[in-house]
Amino acid sequence: MKLTFKKDDLLNGINIVLKAVPSKTTLPILECILIDASGTDIKLTGNDMELGIETKVEGIIEERGKLALESKLFSEIIRKLPGGDAMVTIESDKDLRVIITCDNSVFNIQGQSAEGYSYLPYIERDHYICLSQFTLKEVIRQTIFSISVNDSNKMMTGVLFEVNDNELKLTSLDGHRISIRKIILKDSYESRKVIVPGKTLSEISKILNGDNDSEVLLFFSSNHILFQFDETIVVSRLIEGEYFKINQMLSNDYETKININRKELLDSIERASILIRESDKKPIILKISDSVMKLSLKTVYGYMNAEVLIHKYGKDMMIGFNPKFLIDALRIIDDEEVTIYMMNPKAPCYIKDDDENYIYLILPVNFNQAEYND
Repeated sequence: MKLTFKKDDLLNGINIVLKAVPSKTTLPILECILIDASGTDIKLTGNDMELGIETKVEGIIEERGKLALESKLFSEIIRKLPGGDAMVTIESDKDLRVIITCDNSVFNIQGQSAEGYSYLPYIERDHYICLSQFTLKEVIRQTIFSISVNDSNKMMTGVLFEVNDNELKLTSLDGHRISIRKIILKDSYESRKVIVPGKTLSEISKILNGDNDSEVLLFFSSNHILFQFDETIVVSRLIEGEYFKINQMLSNDYETKININRKELLDSIERASILIRESDKKPIILKISDSVMKLSLKTVYGYMNAEVLIHKYGKDMMIGFNPKFLIDALRIIDDEEVTIYMMNPKAPCYIKDDDENYIYLILPVNFNQAEYND
């Protein structure tokens, strides 16, 4: 095999597939990147058996072939080579000895046979949904923050994708909050409901260029989902099982409703959070009256009070929240003003727009009300 690339093109391809190379595995071959130039294209592949990424890299095929290279060593060599436009040549002999040449630098390393490498599972590409890279990147950003990092409940580590006609809805939850984001697609599609691992979505989000004019296609099988965009395909195993009955957790009832400037509220909570350290579990207290909401936070380091103007409908209320949960939701909403619905200090609150294109449910926390009475 003998291939020639521009350094930047090769490094970009390596960085894409590295996201699917496991850091620890009982199968050493999976710690490698597969280089496949046996056909008309040069393809790089990383695969940890749960998530697989394949991308095409522009280059010149002088001699066809395929082999696997240890990913960490390969990526470090290419990264350290001089010049973004410099040409890199990779050639191997029948014993899989590999010579990497760039300008005056020559590396001689040992490759591995491609025969033992696990290729990505084959997915039929008959049925799919299509959306822009920008939209997919955004809806991932607007839901992935509320998945659980603890895999004791596998369902909570993924995001539910639901397709109904021309609507795509993403849902995530971690036991303390629920995030729902709904978008309207350009076309209508067959109904689907799958749970995609959070790791998959996190890695895809890093690869997507976020261009509104570039499309991404999503293909489904019984056990896998495939994302196709640019010169890259990402195949992920789905999380199996029945997702939580989210509609039974939601309610349109409320006793208090407020409209508030999103940035003013976010800035106030972020300022208050300066007083919190990781070990602290101190809530931020919202005291809601006719035209103003008072925010209070007390920790061992001090206390902070602030006021934000609101439009209130319904009853006065005092309610406490984990400030991080409010910050996470407010940061990813684009609206200048948000509407918050509350029933009582022990019931979930909802941040949502009128069309319910987004819904963020947050559970309140208990606190000693006497500490915060004026």
